[in-house]
Amino acid sequence: MAPHDFWQELHPPGKFAEQKEFTSFYIAALEDGRQLRLPIRVLADGDHALASLIVNQASFAVLDALVESLAEKIRPMRIDIVAGLPTLGLTLAAAVAQKLGHGRYVPLGTSRKFWYRDELSVALSSITTPTQQKRLYIDPRMLPLLAERRVALIDDVISSGASIVAGLELLAACGIEPVAIGAAMLQSERWREKLAAAGPQWAARIAGVFATPMLERNAAGRWQVARL
Repeated sequence: MAPHDFWQELHPPGKFAEQKEFTSFYIAALEDGRQLRLPIRVLADGDHALASLIVNQASFAVLDALVESLAEKIRPMRIDIVAGLPTLGLTLAAAVAQKLGHGRYVPLGTSRKFWYRDELSVALSSITTPTQQKRLYIDPRMLPLLAERRVALIDDVISSGASIVAGLELLAACGIEPVAIGAAMLQSERWREKLAAAGPQWAARIAGVFATPMLERNAAGRWQVARL
């Protein structure tokens, strides 16, 4: 596949046979069986890799399917307002809010405006930008939209757990405890330990459209699901 061909099509159930080894892409399955081809990104150690999803490069058809699935998963939580994590989480969060029938959402950001308050910010890192030193901010003007509301915190992918925990810490500084945490993809299981350390209640509030495993290189040089 050409690099720009990923994330453009959802294939019907059974289009690709179940595989135990992978070369350049991984086949992820939604709960209804539809399949999505994801490129494999090699991690720094050279022996492990992850399946990648970039939602703002996905086709509108794929994005809409992910949004619809996630919105239906969190709809029973009677969400009043959606907050989105930068950068790619904003694409998903805005669309999920709209699918839920909301008129707006609350975008968190990494760009500090002059009226922002330092105490309403936390350090932020992610697996896709590990060397960048950033802070996560909330516009103080958005606080009334969140106060005493049922909030969902949305990101595109939950991987190491660092970004979602930063979002929870920032909302906690604002006196907000989300009732739901959503993502299009749950990438491996590494996030569970960090989320558990942030609070025992969070794991039960996670909703993901699909999950992908950690991969490891085998003796033949191909990728397989990593052994625990």
